[in-house]
Parts: sequence; structure tokens; C-alpha cells
Amino acid sequence: MIRHLTNLFPVWILVTGIAALFYPAAFTWFSGNLIVIGLGVIMLGMGMTLTLDDFRRVGRMPRAALAGVICQFTIMPLFGFLIARGLRLEEIDPHLAVGLILVSCCPGGTASNVVAFLARANVALSVTMTAVSTMAAIVLTPYLTKWLVGAAVDVDALFLLKRTALVVLLPVATGIVLNRYARGFSRRTRDVWPFVSVVAIVLIVASILGAKNDIILQGDWRILAAPALLHLGAFGLGYVAARLVRLPEDASRTISIEVGMQNSGLGATLANAHFPNTAAPVPCAISAAYHCIIGSLLAGFWRWRNRDEEPADAA
Repeated sequence: MIRHLTNLFPVWILVTGIAALFYPAAFTWFSGNLIVIGLGVIMLGMGMTLTLDDFRRVGRMPRAALAGVICQFTIMPLFGFLIARGLRLEEIDPHLAVGLILVSCCPGGTASNVVAFLARANVALSVTMTAVSTMAAIVLTPYLTKWLVGAAVDVDALFLLKRTALVVLLPVATGIVLNRYARGFSRRTRDVWPFVSVVAIVLIVASILGAKNDIILQGDWRILAAPALLHLGAFGLGYVAARLVRLPEDASRTISIEVGMQNSGLGATLANAHFPNTAAPVPCAISAAYHCIIGSLLAGFWRWRNRDEEPADAA
């Protein structure tokens, strides 16, 4: 039952997101430190699913893992920058452009591992990429954001670095330690943590959408179009880039999913902490809904197209 509820993640995001726009008070209570705690819970849950062997897999699939992480921190950030500029988001609000670029610089999201499984992709590679990109994001997310935003809005990269380390490194490391040294507890709660993570990300996204509902409902199509273009382009370009370096089909699907599905909860939390009372968290919150829905549809398509396919190991 709990797994079924967890797998309905895109539905919960969509339903609560729409509800938050019209009944914000039902969700905006989840704010401030609760958002930071919620993200910490998500990262702890991720850590509880990881072992040191997940990181050792990098050595067994170096080409695929390296290609994937490079795509993660090149395709998405540059695409986010180009979309923000191309749609002139700064004309609406300069912080909308900042939020889009920030979420594009975030690592892969935890939901990508589930989507990789459903898509008959390489789950081991997905877990490896999520773990490695999450660790790399502690440094790359703040400094890529600072570089791409430029002088338009002041970005304190050091503050973002400290905040990212606090909400990513500490809980993930704690989860890995618990998974290694408290295996009984880890096994008993294995099915619970994904559901708890889903609840946390749903509350974070709904809270931000509710708090910023006036901006979203003001009618400018670019607010909704920019995150949609970001994720559609990232899924497509991630797949194409993987095929260009001659990775197998299952690895190419994995890289597409990892590049296309960002840790929007991290982006929303960082935006909320660094740019309070601005529109910066809005693209991050909208992004969470889009990447889950697009990723789920894409996984369904791949699973249907190759119904008899078994996933292979990446080269």
C-alpha cells in the first residue's frame, strides 16, 4: 500500500500544487524552518538508501557515470540560462530568472531512481549519478548559479555553499552511516523513507506555490513555459548527448532521466533561504511538478515500447 502511494508522487504534486494556488492557507503553514527540516528529511531518506558500494560503482561504469555527471552540470545550467534570457524572465521579475537558473544547477532528484526503474533504464547508474551529483552539487550548485546569474542579482555563493552543505552533506552522510551501522532499522524503514520524502517534497512545493500564487496567477505565460521548456529540453538533450558518446540504450535513458529530473526541493529551499520574499522559489516549485510528470510519461513510453527488454549494465 505504501509503495503504491509513493508511486503516485506525480499525482500528489499536481493535485496539491493546483490546490495551493487557489487555497494557499491550507499549505503555507509549512514554511521557514519547516522547509529546511523537510529537505533534510528528504536527504536523510536518500542517504538511507545508499551504501559505499553505490559510490564504488563509479569505478565499474566510469564512462557512463562521468558522461552523466558532466551532462548534469553543463546541459541543464546552460539551458536554464538560455531559456531565462530567451524568454526575458527579468522583464517580469529578475528573481524569476535567478530561480530558473538555480534549479537548473541543482543535482538529480531522488525520484529519478524510481523513474529509471520504471523506464527499464540502468538503476545502478541512476543511483550512482544521483549520489555523485548530490555530492558535487555542494560546490557546483552555488558557484554555477553565481557565474550564470552574473551581476543581475547579487548571489552570495559562499552562503549558498554553506547552506547546501548543511541541507545535503550532513543528512545524506547521516543516512549512509545509519544504513551501514543500523541495518536492522534501515531494513524496517526501507519502504517508509520514500513515502516520507514524497510527503516532504509535496509540502515544500505546495507551500511555495501557495505563498507565490499571486505571481503565478498573474497571467504571464512565461512563468509556466520556462520550467516546461527547461525539462523538456533537458530530457531530450541528455538522451542525445549519451547516444553521441555511444552509450547503450539503458544508460542513455538513465542519463536523460537524471539530467531532466532535478532536485527541485533543494532549489526551492535554497531560493527561499537566499532570496526571501522574492519570486526566486517559484520556478523551482513549478519545476518539481513538471519533471515528475514528464519523467513518468517518458518512463511509461519507454516501458511500453520495449516491453520485453531487460536492462543491461552500462559500459
